[in-house]
Amino acid sequence: MPFGKSNIRLSKEWRSIPKGISLVIGCSTFPTWNSVPGIYGSLITGNTVIVKPHPGAILPIAIVVSEIQKVLDERDLDPNICQLAVDTFDNMITKALAEHPEVKLIDYTGSSAFGTYLETLPGKTVFTEKTGVNSIIVDSVDDVEKVASNIAFSLSLYSGQMCTAPQNILIPGSGVKTASAVVSFDDFAKKLADSITALIDNPKAGPFVLGAIQNPKTCERVADAEKLPGKVWLRSRSLENPMFKNARVATPVLVEVEASQKQLFSRELFGPIALLIKTKDTDESIALARDLALQHGAISCGAYATDESVKEKIADEMAFAATPVSFNLTGGIYMNQNAAFSDFHVTGGNPAGNASFTNPEYVTKRFTWVGHRGPAVGGT
Repeated sequence: MPFGKSNIRLSKEWRSIPKGISLVIGCSTFPTWNSVPGIYGSLITGNTVIVKPHPGAILPIAIVVSEIQKVLDERDLDPNICQLAVDTFDNMITKALAEHPEVKLIDYTGSSAFGTYLETLPGKTVFTEKTGVNSIIVDSVDDVEKVASNIAFSLSLYSGQMCTAPQNILIPGSGVKTASAVVSFDDFAKKLADSITALIDNPKAGPFVLGAIQNPKTCERVADAEKLPGKVWLRSRSLENPMFKNARVATPVLVEVEASQKQLFSRELFGPIALLIKTKDTDESIALARDLALQHGAISCGAYATDESVKEKIADEMAFAATPVSFNLTGGIYMNQNAAFSDFHVTGGNPAGNASFTNPEYVTKRFTWVGHRGPAVGGT
């Protein structure tokens, strides 16, 4: 390269350097789905991984770690490059591991309070997926029955224990527009309640769509939801799974509340709990969904609108709240289902989490590039 009157030749090399030990903190409801991306993100960038499972869900991720260790051993690598660190509810070690100076990377799924604490730890690169408040905005539909059926399935799937599951269903008090008429708020609520009942009472579908309630505290939340100050359109009940007679199963509860009762719906009510929120109009529905996402986080949003200008407004407002929208789903796909790569799982742009599984930074922030240089052979 030119350097004054001289022409200097340098030999350069670059090395990708892993950041250090990676800690993957598992959750109880999806111990593999929420752990494997971080495990592989760190392993492929050269970092050793400590997997700290939730004490209530050890076996599934233990199987994964065991298989990874077998592959490492087959390649003549130390199997402890990926290892399991198990604790109990009485003697939890997560904070001690997270605060250890040699731990440089942390992947976490769980409550916002603990996730925010992890994000404040100095000297750590942290990837979080925390709690959020997911909404469905209902403005207008082509087929009320199909819409009610789709939402019913979304509310019932894994008994509402998915981070993408809807909670707040925002409907104008004046009703839902169709091509031929307006379906009243009450009629729409009844259709939704009937659709949920039809699904869960189907012996070939209900028990298998619902799944089991992972934590007894979720059942307590369901019982508390039925005591909310609002009309209960559908009460929760237990349901027997024919394959697992002792499984803890709860059907969705559906409660109507007013838009003014923000204290009731501005936090995540984890589990099979859905609130029908009566708004002044669709503009208020959009504003509420946007503000909830900005202030409390959201991972998903559903919307039903046949007017293109309304769809565009919803898309704009929710995009600025860093929340993806699923529009007008009526068939075999639901708002709480995400594709592994073409759907960004968590955007990292609102309080629901600071990272996205499919953003390049999810991998590239796990290592750094370091360059070395010296005189090239042959001199200047």
